[in-house]
Amino acid sequence: MPTRRQVLATAALASGAAALPATRSDTNVFPLGVASGDPLPHAVILWTRLMGRHLNSRVEVEWQVARDERFRHIEKHGRTTARRELAHSVHVDARGLDEGCEYFYRFRALGEISPVGRTRTAPGSRLRFGIVNCQDFQNGYWPAYWGLADEDLDVVLHLGDYIYEYDPSSRFADRNHTTPQTPGLDQLVTLDDYRARHAQYKGDPALQKAHAMVPWIVTWDDHETENNYAGLVDEIDDTGARNQTVAAFKKQRAAAYQAYYEHMPIRADLRPGSADLRIFRRFDFGRLLRLNVLDTRQYRTDQPGGFPGDFGLAEAGTANTAGTLTGEDQERWLRAGLDHSPARWNVIAQQVMMSRIKFPNPTGNPVPPIVANLDQWDGYAPQRTRLLTHLQNARVANPVVLAGDIHSTWFSELRTDFDRPDLAPVAVEFTATSVSSDFPIAFDAPLKALNPTLNPHVRYFDGSRRGYLRCTVTKSAWHTDVRTVETIDVRRTPVTTSAAYVVESGRSMLQAG
Repeated sequence: MPTRRQVLATAALASGAAALPATRSDTNVFPLGVASGDPLPHAVILWTRLMGRHLNSRVEVEWQVARDERFRHIEKHGRTTARRELAHSVHVDARGLDEGCEYFYRFRALGEISPVGRTRTAPGSRLRFGIVNCQDFQNGYWPAYWGLADEDLDVVLHLGDYIYEYDPSSRFADRNHTTPQTPGLDQLVTLDDYRARHAQYKGDPALQKAHAMVPWIVTWDDHETENNYAGLVDEIDDTGARNQTVAAFKKQRAAAYQAYYEHMPIRADLRPGSADLRIFRRFDFGRLLRLNVLDTRQYRTDQPGGFPGDFGLAEAGTANTAGTLTGEDQERWLRAGLDHSPARWNVIAQQVMMSRIKFPNPTGNPVPPIVANLDQWDGYAPQRTRLLTHLQNARVANPVVLAGDIHSTWFSELRTDFDRPDLAPVAVEFTATSVSSDFPIAFDAPLKALNPTLNPHVRYFDGSRRGYLRCTVTKSAWHTDVRTVETIDVRRTPVTTSAAYVVESGRSMLQAG
């Protein structure tokens, strides 16, 4: 007897045919599946993208939201237009829904019915969510997403590096990247480049399943545009044809941002051709949790020091008094949201680690023996100190920082002065490992051995496994499970819990268990 989830996974295209008739054909205008995102108590974004050679410039699309996957009880429905200038993407802001409820949705266009998606509006009490990031298509398969799809979650947070911009080069015959317009640059440039890469990633069945089962809240990092870019400043290591002026990079960023919007279930106001797109935003889950989602790429100043790969002396970061990861406007917005929050838990979801981390020199060079990743908050240490001091002085309730980017799992306690272990921590940070992107395995054992001395505020670290985090939040406690797979060399493999930590309300301290 098939389970309810199995019925949903097969999309049940024939169900509800009388309400949403379709004809059968050899075409598939919904090859990228469906997705939902940015859930509010009474609204959610519904997404799909039509594809095909013979689409008109404007295509009418019908949508339905129902209480059941067979669409016997339709709650909301309507029509919208998929336009060529936005790659025939569809963003429906379905409103007037009930708080904390499960819904099913689908689309119809050109006589075809889409797969069925499952979504939820934001609950006001107990919250269960996943955290993912860094899914390099070429580096391996995504078994973690099959596991994520089977979790009973309210929402998934994606903290960046949804796509990678590099040229085709994979050890897997079926995982080579799309070929960009200008091969050899090892980066994407045009809108068509970015659209093709997003479509390739969205075509993966594991990712489609994860999107179809739960609403996502997304934010970008660097690889959605270009590695380690800062504002309108090109990657530091780019030379020759890869190096871009500010004007050229502005055009590239406009293309990257538009393609991102076109492929994400996000509530945002896109102006095609503009290099600006505001995606920092806030979500309230009743009085339980306030989620502040940041953008630490679009407004940041350049990484300090001018070091290759942005790994260099920590002193460059501590001296970066004018540096900012967020820009002044976003920093003010964040502080206001923290200061006036009614929530029990106050979350800062963003891209790069806030914890101070001392790394053994990855080049093996004894000079200097210790370096910092200046692309993280270590490159912007004065702003970090300012923010952590504000959390303390404003007595923000239960601050939690979420991060990704580094392809490994780190759980840390944050202090206003990391050289003072006697100080009480003011927040905790959970950094999620990657879905498939590499962490150099040669550095896993040395960091595990050296962290107690170099980074005593780190309570848990693992660089050997890929996966995601699963968080359960109640009024009294925050539980985080490290969910990992043994390998990314195969499409499917079981997900297991590698570690589990708890934070009690009122105490910014990590406890194993």
